[in-house]
Amino acid sequence: MNILHMISRQPLRTILGAALAVAVPTTAIGVSSSPAFAQQDNLERAAQALRAIGTMQADFTQTDRMGRSTSGQMTLKRPGKIRFEYGTDDALLVVSNGRSLYLVDYEVDQVQRWPIRNSPLGALLDPERDIKRYGKTVPTNDPAVISIEVRDPKRPEFGHITLIFVRNPSAPGGFELTHWVALDAQNHRTTVRLRNHRYGMTVADSAFSFKDPRKSSRRPR
Repeated sequence: MNILHMISRQPLRTILGAALAVAVPTTAIGVSSSPAFAQQDNLERAAQALRAIGTMQADFTQTDRMGRSTSGQMTLKRPGKIRFEYGTDDALLVVSNGRSLYLVDYEVDQVQRWPIRNSPLGALLDPERDIKRYGKTVPTNDPAVISIEVRDPKRPEFGHITLIFVRNPSAPGGFELTHWVALDAQNHRTTVRLRNHRYGMTVADSAFSFKDPRKSSRRPR
Protein backbone atom coordinates (compact mmCIF):
# COMPACT_ATOMS: atom_id res chain seq x y z
CA MET A 1 0.00 0.00 0.00
CA ASN A 2 1.22 3.51 -0.80
CA ILE A 3 2.44 5.31 2.32
CA LEU A 4 0.07 8.20 1.70
CA HIS A 5 -2.88 5.83 1.81
CA MET A 6 -1.56 4.58 5.12
CA ILE A 7 -0.98 7.93 6.80
CA SER A 8 -3.74 10.03 5.27
CA ARG A 9 -6.26 8.52 7.69
CA GLN A 10 -4.30 9.86 10.64
CA PRO A 11 -4.94 13.33 12.14
CA LEU A 12 -3.06 15.96 10.17
CA ARG A 13 -0.94 17.01 13.15
CA THR A 14 0.24 13.40 13.46
CA ILE A 15 1.07 13.34 9.77
CA LEU A 16 3.07 16.52 10.09
CA GLY A 17 5.03 15.12 12.98
CA ALA A 18 5.70 11.96 11.02
CA ALA A 19 6.60 13.78 7.84
CA LEU A 20 9.04 16.20 9.38
CA ALA A 21 10.60 14.43 12.33
CA VAL A 22 13.88 12.58 12.27
CA ALA A 23 15.44 9.90 14.45
CA VAL A 24 19.15 9.20 14.74
CA PRO A 25 20.18 5.88 16.30
CA THR A 26 22.22 6.30 19.44
CA THR A 27 24.82 3.96 18.00
CA ALA A 28 25.43 6.44 15.20
CA ILE A 29 25.85 9.37 17.58
CA GLY A 30 27.72 7.77 20.45
CA VAL A 31 29.01 9.59 23.51
CA SER A 32 31.90 11.98 23.78
CA SER A 33 33.68 13.75 26.59
CA SER A 34 34.36 16.89 24.51
CA PRO A 35 34.92 19.96 26.71
CA ALA A 36 32.20 22.57 26.97
CA PHE A 37 34.08 25.18 24.95
CA ALA A 38 34.43 22.78 22.02
CA GLN A 39 30.71 22.09 22.13
CA GLN A 40 30.03 25.83 22.04
CA ASP A 41 32.30 26.09 18.99
CA ASN A 42 30.24 23.39 17.30
CA LEU A 43 27.04 25.30 18.05
CA GLU A 44 28.53 28.36 16.36
CA ARG A 45 29.68 26.30 13.36
CA ALA A 46 26.21 24.85 12.90
CA ALA A 47 24.60 28.29 13.17
CA GLN A 48 27.04 29.64 10.57
CA ALA A 49 26.28 26.73 8.23
CA LEU A 50 22.55 27.52 8.36
CA ARG A 51 23.07 31.26 7.95
CA ALA A 52 25.29 30.66 4.92
CA ILE A 53 22.52 28.90 2.98
CA GLY A 54 20.64 31.20 0.63
CA THR A 55 18.89 28.56 -1.44
CA MET A 56 19.25 24.80 -1.47
CA GLN A 57 17.66 21.81 -3.14
CA ALA A 58 18.16 18.20 -2.12
CA ASP A 59 16.56 14.82 -2.62
CA PHE A 60 15.09 13.41 0.56
CA THR A 61 14.01 10.04 1.86
CA GLN A 62 11.47 9.98 4.68
CA THR A 63 11.08 6.92 6.88
CA ASP A 64 8.44 6.85 9.59
CA ARG A 65 8.59 5.10 12.94
CA MET A 66 7.05 1.97 11.39
CA GLY A 67 9.83 1.73 8.80
CA ARG A 68 7.70 2.94 5.88
CA SER A 69 9.54 5.14 3.39
CA THR A 70 8.75 7.67 0.71
CA SER A 71 10.90 10.19 -1.13
CA GLY A 72 10.86 13.45 -3.04
CA GLN A 73 12.61 16.78 -3.42
CA MET A 74 13.15 19.49 -0.83
CA THR A 75 13.61 23.14 -1.80
CA LEU A 76 14.79 25.66 0.81
CA LYS A 77 14.98 29.43 0.56
CA ARG A 78 15.95 31.40 3.60
CA PRO A 79 14.51 32.94 5.55
CA GLY A 80 11.59 30.71 6.29
CA LYS A 81 10.62 29.11 3.00
CA ILE A 82 10.66 25.37 2.34
CA ARG A 83 8.86 22.88 0.11
CA PHE A 84 8.73 19.10 0.41
CA GLU A 85 7.38 17.73 -2.86
CA TYR A 86 6.72 14.02 -2.75
CA GLY A 87 6.83 11.63 -5.70
CA THR A 88 4.21 11.76 -8.43
CA ASP A 89 2.29 8.90 -6.80
CA ASP A 90 1.92 10.87 -3.55
CA ALA A 91 -0.78 13.48 -3.02
CA LEU A 92 0.93 15.18 -0.07
CA LEU A 93 2.73 18.53 -0.04
CA VAL A 94 4.45 20.30 2.86
CA VAL A 95 5.28 23.95 2.18
CA SER A 96 6.16 27.11 4.09
CA ASN A 97 5.81 30.59 2.62
CA GLY A 98 7.97 32.18 5.31
CA ARG A 99 5.10 32.86 7.69
CA SER A 100 3.13 29.64 7.94
CA LEU A 101 3.80 25.96 7.37
CA TYR A 102 1.09 24.09 5.45
CA LEU A 103 0.38 20.41 5.07
CA VAL A 104 -1.71 19.91 1.91
CA ASP A 105 -3.36 16.53 1.34
CA TYR A 106 -4.82 16.44 -2.16
CA GLU A 107 -6.13 12.93 -1.63
CA VAL A 108 -8.68 14.08 0.92
CA ASP A 109 -8.76 17.81 -0.02
CA GLN A 110 -7.49 18.99 3.34
CA VAL A 111 -5.10 21.77 4.37
CA GLN A 112 -3.60 22.27 7.81
CA ARG A 113 -1.66 25.39 8.80
CA TRP A 114 0.78 26.24 11.59
CA PRO A 115 2.85 29.37 12.26
CA ILE A 116 6.39 28.33 11.41
CA ARG A 117 7.54 29.04 14.96
CA ASN A 118 5.10 26.38 16.22
CA SER A 119 6.12 23.66 13.79
CA PRO A 120 8.67 20.86 14.23
CA LEU A 121 10.81 22.68 11.64
CA GLY A 122 10.79 25.99 13.50
CA ALA A 123 14.48 25.65 14.29
CA LEU A 124 15.27 25.43 10.59
CA LEU A 125 12.75 27.98 9.30
CA ASP A 126 11.98 30.59 11.93
CA PRO A 127 14.52 33.46 11.77
CA GLU A 128 13.71 34.32 15.40
CA ARG A 129 14.37 30.81 16.69
CA ASP A 130 18.16 31.03 16.72
CA ILE A 131 19.71 27.63 17.33
CA LYS A 132 22.39 29.33 19.42
CA ARG A 133 19.67 30.44 21.83
CA TYR A 134 17.55 27.30 21.91
CA GLY A 135 20.10 24.68 20.87
CA LYS A 136 22.64 22.49 22.59
CA THR A 137 25.19 20.13 21.14
CA VAL A 138 24.75 16.38 21.37
CA PRO A 139 28.21 14.79 21.77
CA THR A 140 29.43 12.63 18.89
CA ASN A 141 32.40 10.34 18.42
CA ASP A 142 33.30 11.97 15.12
CA PRO A 143 34.81 15.48 14.98
CA ALA A 144 33.46 15.81 11.44
CA VAL A 145 29.86 15.42 12.67
CA ILE A 146 27.92 18.06 14.59
CA SER A 147 24.61 17.25 16.25
CA ILE A 148 22.47 20.11 17.59
CA GLU A 149 19.28 19.54 19.54
CA VAL A 150 16.87 22.47 19.50
CA ARG A 151 13.92 22.79 21.85
CA ASP A 152 12.07 25.58 23.63
CA PRO A 153 11.79 24.47 27.27
CA LYS A 154 8.89 26.88 27.77
CA ARG A 155 6.89 25.34 24.89
CA PRO A 156 7.27 21.56 25.10
CA GLU A 157 4.22 21.13 22.87
CA PHE A 158 6.38 22.22 19.92
CA GLY A 159 8.52 19.09 20.30
CA HIS A 160 12.21 19.22 19.45
CA ILE A 161 14.47 18.81 16.47
CA THR A 162 18.08 17.69 16.22
CA LEU A 163 20.02 18.89 13.20
CA ILE A 164 22.92 16.78 11.96
CA PHE A 165 25.75 18.42 10.04
CA VAL A 166 28.74 16.73 8.39
CA ARG A 167 31.93 18.55 7.48
CA ASN A 168 32.02 19.36 3.76
CA PRO A 169 34.36 22.11 2.51
CA SER A 170 32.20 22.67 -0.57
CA ALA A 171 29.05 23.36 1.47
CA PRO A 172 28.15 26.86 2.70
CA GLY A 173 29.79 27.39 6.06
CA GLY A 174 31.89 24.23 5.65
CA PHE A 175 29.26 21.88 7.12
CA GLU A 176 26.37 20.23 5.28
CA LEU A 177 22.98 19.49 6.79
CA THR A 178 22.54 15.79 6.04
CA HIS A 179 19.45 15.05 8.13
CA TRP A 180 17.63 16.32 11.18
CA VAL A 181 16.10 14.83 14.28
CA ALA A 182 12.65 15.88 15.45
CA LEU A 183 10.19 14.46 17.91
CA ASP A 184 6.69 15.89 18.20
CA ALA A 185 4.65 16.28 21.36
CA GLN A 186 2.93 12.94 20.71
CA ASN A 187 6.33 11.21 20.63
CA HIS A 188 6.07 10.50 16.87
CA ARG A 189 9.30 10.55 14.92
CA THR A 190 10.54 9.87 11.41
CA THR A 191 13.90 9.95 9.65
CA VAL A 192 14.40 12.40 6.79
CA ARG A 193 17.76 12.13 5.08
CA LEU A 194 19.05 14.55 2.46
CA ARG A 195 21.33 13.75 -0.47
CA ASN A 196 22.45 15.28 -3.75
CA HIS A 197 22.60 18.80 -2.26
CA ARG A 198 22.61 21.78 -4.65
CA TYR A 199 23.19 25.35 -3.52
CA GLY A 200 22.79 28.90 -4.78
CA MET A 201 20.19 28.41 -7.48
CA THR A 202 17.51 30.98 -8.27
CA VAL A 203 14.20 29.98 -6.69
CA ALA A 204 11.11 32.13 -7.19
CA ASP A 205 8.88 32.82 -4.21
CA SER A 206 6.03 31.29 -6.20
CA ALA A 207 7.66 27.90 -5.58
CA PHE A 208 6.36 28.16 -2.01
CA SER A 209 2.70 28.60 -2.91
CA PHE A 210 0.19 25.84 -3.58
CA LYS A 211 -3.19 25.19 -5.15
CA ASP A 212 -5.75 24.96 -2.40
CA PRO A 213 -7.68 21.70 -2.84
CA ARG A 214 -10.62 22.73 -0.69
CA LYS A 215 -13.78 23.30 -2.72
CA SER A 216 -14.45 26.62 -1.03
CA SER A 217 -11.16 28.14 -2.18
CA ARG A 218 -9.18 27.33 -5.28
CA ARG A 219 -6.86 30.33 -4.99
CA PRO A 220 -3.11 29.67 -4.83
CA ARG A 221 -1.77 30.20 -1.32
